[in-house]
Amino acid sequence: MKSTVVGSFPASESSPSNFKDKLLNSFGSFDPFKQAIKESVLAQLEAGVDIISDGQVRGDMVSIFTKYIPGMKIEEGNTFIVSKIRNPTKEISIDDLKYAKKVMSEYYNGNIPEGCGVKGIITGPNTIVHSSRIQGFYKNKEDAIIDLAHSLKHEVDAIAKKVEPVYIQVDEPFLSTGMVEMKTAREAIDILHDGLEIPLGMHVCGILDNAFKDLAKFNVDILDMEFAGNNVNLGVLEKNASLLSNKKVGFGCVDSSVNTVDDIKDVDELVKKAIEIVGKDNLLLDPDCGLRRAPKDVAFEKLRLMNEIKDKYS
Repeated sequence: MKSTVVGSFPASESSPSNFKDKLLNSFGSFDPFKQAIKESVLAQLEAGVDIISDGQVRGDMVSIFTKYIPGMKIEEGNTFIVSKIRNPTKEISIDDLKYAKKVMSEYYNGNIPEGCGVKGIITGPNTIVHSSRIQGFYKNKEDAIIDLAHSLKHEVDAIAKKVEPVYIQVDEPFLSTGMVEMKTAREAIDILHDGLEIPLGMHVCGILDNAFKDLAKFNVDILDMEFAGNNVNLGVLEKNASLLSNKKVGFGCVDSSVNTVDDIKDVDELVKKAIEIVGKDNLLLDPDCGLRRAPKDVAFEKLRLMNEIKDKYS
């Protein structure tokens, strides 16, 4: 049984503090988020996380991608679709993921343990489109979703080729809302998965009693869901576990919606029940969602506690 994170970790921009950084800043080359990536990675590793993220330190889950996708624009924090969606103007997450992997390699003196590593994370086309306003070109969200899937496919393939992650995760929280046309959603994920030689995971938070059977049909290798922050999803999983016979379960076992450290007994009981339902070899432990809003010490303790439980059952 391995552990991971859904993505984000508390972080803040840094200012140039030495001559080199100040010189880089004068040329517009200083990266105010590089130190945040390093701190996020080291916190995850010190807490015992096996499959890390880069901390998603550069912004919210939508704009971090849409600001590089032609056909979309951001105004006052909102994303608008203004013309036909085309391919990204740059590789969006590659440099951060490479740096996260470098920090991890140095932490392990060049010998990252088997099954451990970094994972790539993209926000899914369904969630991005449903978080945006259509102002031009598209008459419906479904056509925009498919075009955006083709656009994001370039990022997925670049991550797979240039980072060599353990797997790639697509964040699709909107799939639990009942607002998304599931046939189109599956087609979009199929586009992202096409030709991919590493596992593809999909994270869907929220209450899943009405969506679980549809989600089980998606062409993904890992279905990641939240179980600590609500009292519904565990029963849904127990009733429908047979539908996931060909998938691993990303099991959210610490509550990311509260900024206090979880009760270890509650987490232990939750994980124990999950093992009974799907078996520990089919589980990947993680928080319910990203931890960006938590204080750093709380976020760290949530991850440390989660990995203490993981070690108990591994």
